Amino acid sequence: MASELAFGRARSDIDVMSRAGLPLDRFMDEAAAALQHVVPYVAACLATLDPATAMVSGVRKIGELKDANDSDITWAQIEYGADDITATTALLSAGRVSVGVHDLTGGDVTRSVRMADLVIPRFGFRDEARVVFADRSGAWGSVSMFRGKDDPVFTADEVSFLAAVAPSFTRGVRTGLLAQSGRQDAVAGGGPAVIIVDHEDRIVQFTPGARDHLDYLSSPGRGDPLTMVHALVSAARRFARGEMDRMPRIRVRTSDGVWLVLHAAPLSGECGPAGNVVVTIEEARPQEVIDLVAAAFGLTARERDVTAMVLRGADTKAIAQAMHLSPYTVQDHLKSIFDKAGVTSRRELVARVYFDQYASRLGGEIAPSGWFAGGR
Repeated sequence: MASELAFGRARSDIDVMSRAGLPLDRFMDEAAAALQHVVPYVAACLATLDPATAMVSGVRKIGELKDANDSDITWAQIEYGADDITATTALLSAGRVSVGVHDLTGGDVTRSVRMADLVIPRFGFRDEARVVFADRSGAWGSVSMFRGKDDPVFTADEVSFLAAVAPSFTRGVRTGLLAQSGRQDAVAGGGPAVIIVDHEDRIVQFTPGARDHLDYLSSPGRGDPLTMVHALVSAARRFARGEMDRMPRIRVRTSDGVWLVLHAAPLSGECGPAGNVVVTIEEARPQEVIDLVAAAFGLTARERDVTAMVLRGADTKAIAQAMHLSPYTVQDHLKSIFDKAGVTSRRELVARVYFDQYASRLGGEIAPSGWFAGGR
């Protein structure tokens, strides 16, 4: 096991990476490498999540899992369709940041549906450490690290270290997700793409644009984009059975910087345990992205309301009247917002929240903002 000094160095390195404004994939690769020095693993899967729903929005695989995508759909069906005590949503509900599956299950890892039905028979891994990267806005990502049958199980000290670096991973994922500007030519028009999945989890119908959208969600090392489709299908069925309180939705950023939103809903009259589900993929509306960007800045609910009014062009007096605040309180909120977003004016705030995500799609040539390097 690593020494306290090694743990400390790794924690410091990951913290520095999280404040460096690295693109998402680079941050994940470098942070995962730093982890491996002190918490060895034979394979790892880093996932980004939509903080509003904790649904998987992308994956990056390392080691023996790299390019092993043939079980991704099964993973999604277990993660979002089964009652697994180690699922991300279960950990969030229990208030857990990190767990070792061997320890959590009292040594019987087959109590985890994922381990029993997928990880052990398909890959032969015998223990998993899972960490959720979350803040008050929700869960932004997670990492699952695996050890083989001849490796020692994850220790309590290793799991505690993983909990200690989780805030840095959260910061790095949040900023990395926003650290690239969209391309003007990234996605052709044509309206929403629709996919219908039947009761046997077969894609039975889809619109012509569906394949184009899924292709844009594909890139080396990121897993099968159908993972997200089947995660939504499994969650939609749970919603139909009353086991979830909201319809599943995922906001995803493609490697070209374009924001898409994926929705799923059971077809009318299909509320059985495995009914037909319709999945829709479309380019995200600005407000859907703005909400996520504001969350990435770490704004409070009141600060998000102020930001929304600034984006609509309201001045301090109008904001104060609409929100029943004094102008001085509004100015205090603006100061806090500017500090968190790394800007000094309303104009810069609008650019960072809106144009950094949409400028190139509108034909603009606005330079990428530099707030990411500040580690806000």
